[in-house]
Amino acid sequence: MHCASGETLHTVYHKNPFPAQGQKRQAVQIWIATKKALCYNKNCMVIRTKRGRSRQARPDDIVDRRGYEVKKSTNPFRSLAYIAVGCCLAITLATLFFNLRLFYVCLGVTAACGALLTYLMRRIKKDINSLLTKMGQALTTVQRETMQTFPIPVFVCGEQGEIIWCNELAQSSVLEHEETYGRSIYTILTGADVTRRCPEGGYEVDYKGRHFTAYVTHASAESDPLYIVYFFENTELKRYAREYFETRPSMMLLLVDNYEELQQNMKDNERTRVMGQIEYTISKAVTESGGLLLKTERDRFTVIIEERNLRGIISSRFPILEQVRAIETENKMVATLSIGVGRDAADLEESERYARQALDMALGRGGDQAAVRGASGYEFFGGVSSGTEKRTKVKTRIVATALAELISGSDNVLVMGHRAADLDCFGACVGVMRAARLMGREAYIVIRRDKCLVRQEYDKLLENGFEGMLLEPEAAELLVTRKTLLVICDTHVRNILESTQIFDACRSVVVIDHHRKMVGHIDNAVIFYHEPYASSASEMVTELVQYFGDKLRLGRLEAEALLAGIMLDTKNFVIKTGVRTFEAAAYLRRIGADTVEVRKMFSSTMEAYQRKAMLVAHAKVYRGCAIAVSPDHDAPDIQVTAAQAADELLNISGVQASFLVFGLNGGMSFSARSMGQVNVQIIMEKLGGGGHHTMAGAQLAGIDGDKAYELLIAAIDSYFEENSRK
Repeated sequence: MHCASGETLHTVYHKNPFPAQGQKRQAVQIWIATKKALCYNKNCMVIRTKRGRSRQARPDDIVDRRGYEVKKSTNPFRSLAYIAVGCCLAITLATLFFNLRLFYVCLGVTAACGALLTYLMRRIKKDINSLLTKMGQALTTVQRETMQTFPIPVFVCGEQGEIIWCNELAQSSVLEHEETYGRSIYTILTGADVTRRCPEGGYEVDYKGRHFTAYVTHASAESDPLYIVYFFENTELKRYAREYFETRPSMMLLLVDNYEELQQNMKDNERTRVMGQIEYTISKAVTESGGLLLKTERDRFTVIIEERNLRGIISSRFPILEQVRAIETENKMVATLSIGVGRDAADLEESERYARQALDMALGRGGDQAAVRGASGYEFFGGVSSGTEKRTKVKTRIVATALAELISGSDNVLVMGHRAADLDCFGACVGVMRAARLMGREAYIVIRRDKCLVRQEYDKLLENGFEGMLLEPEAAELLVTRKTLLVICDTHVRNILESTQIFDACRSVVVIDHHRKMVGHIDNAVIFYHEPYASSASEMVTELVQYFGDKLRLGRLEAEALLAGIMLDTKNFVIKTGVRTFEAAAYLRRIGADTVEVRKMFSSTMEAYQRKAMLVAHAKVYRGCAIAVSPDHDAPDIQVTAAQAADELLNISGVQASFLVFGLNGGMSFSARSMGQVNVQIIMEKLGGGGHHTMAGAQLAGIDGDKAYELLIAAIDSYFEENSRK
């Protein structure tokens, strides 16, 4: 195409890139899907026809890039309209030979359809011409020329997202030569809004199996606003990044956690067979998962595995746990495995540290489970079996020696348990406090009388010479010095301590607990004596006291408090009772504990007994779990009553676990008990609580009884689905 001045159209593009304000634009060229140039010229221009002749250009001429005339086809629906009208006429003529009345009806319908189609065709043609005119006036010449040769795909769209123009690279690399006529940018840029401010990182786009990052900028226009969308292809980069994350190495540490118990009373050939079978099972599982196995000790293994293979193991919930558990031994003991996994680490060193922390957590929760430690926290799998009792007391003797040294080197000793102390917590605190006083140090128990569950035992001690030894937290805080020793009993979580202020003020802290380890446990203790295989904290304290020396002998009241704690957590020596439990009870009986007096500590009032009977009577059984919801909120001694009712429900045939839901302090609390077949700790953890295998609890604020019941049912369903045990 040539202008009147004799210059070619392309020369005009370069010499007149941006017309000054008020100056006429000489020519406009845009591209649509057919890659034809549309020219809307207000000046006199010359156009070459297909026959090689030249004539003056009209404002609505359409030319290609060489300046040749292109046949107009502004209405692509005309052929379809002709076909539709032709079909209607054929049907109408056919009815003439069958039914004259039907012929007139069809003729009227055909005429109406023809008129409607004619109107629609004119309307569509008008709209297309209007759109093309708008498109032609949207971009300046230099904008098109610049973006046409831009090394990245570029789209220009209107306020409604309609594509007005795109360069050749956008046509080929993004659209793959698809039609753009009447198309919206949102068919490519899904979930975005071009009229809003583009995020700093752009928009992630997946289109036809390719990945792009799109950035949107606003471009000024003479009339309607325009938006320019730049596409940066990063398909290869995404593939490399995905491959990098999929192949990142993670570390797994495996431990046969009851190795010592398996070796006892086992012949050499049987010992070799069992360990060989365990090693074969582990090796087979790791090899099938594409990992690298290394045996580091007789009962320890290290595995390095890629993230994509580890993801498959996690999604199947560590089937190796069940495979090892299925190995049979002559003494009928079950081999169990504890696994610690470190993932999402910056390097192998950090992954190994994560794996060690995860393995410690798995062992602290009773073993026979896998703990996965990532950058976002812990995940736990397994843990459906009860822990195996550790028969050796070497660790107890070492802890007792270290604790005696700490007590002797302190100014005073504060002993504290969890909030709402029960008989086990209180008994353990009494035992440690009396032992410290027998060593010549001032020792006190930190407890709130109005919120504890042992007021009867509390008052009994006050009547028998314990005045001034049981302090409220505010009074005990005044006694803290730089060399105060704080001993925490029956819990290892900071958030449920009787007083977090005293914990923060004390530099030397000792933890004695038997509950399965929870995330967020106290990690700055000088001594962290944690034994999830023990029946109770009172049992652990009883064993420690025996190693403090022959001259240190507890009195009758302390022995009865410790025995009451053991009886509470073992349900009168039924649940989680081992050889060491009976040994501890025998020692306490030997130093003067009266079982009749201990039994009186479990007595309740008539009102509490009637409330317990009502809860048991209204309980419902769901998937082998008895569930009762208390209609009363903040009833007197409701925590003790609920715990006793939960114990009673376990006596019902077919009940494997029991749950009591009751209102307390504006929220809902849960008390869970089990005979050992169901791990109630895992169920309570789903509700934000914790505990151990056969006894656990949780508290939720801001909900009512119906909502608490729904959440409990969901947690029970989740537990059985994950562990496939009913």
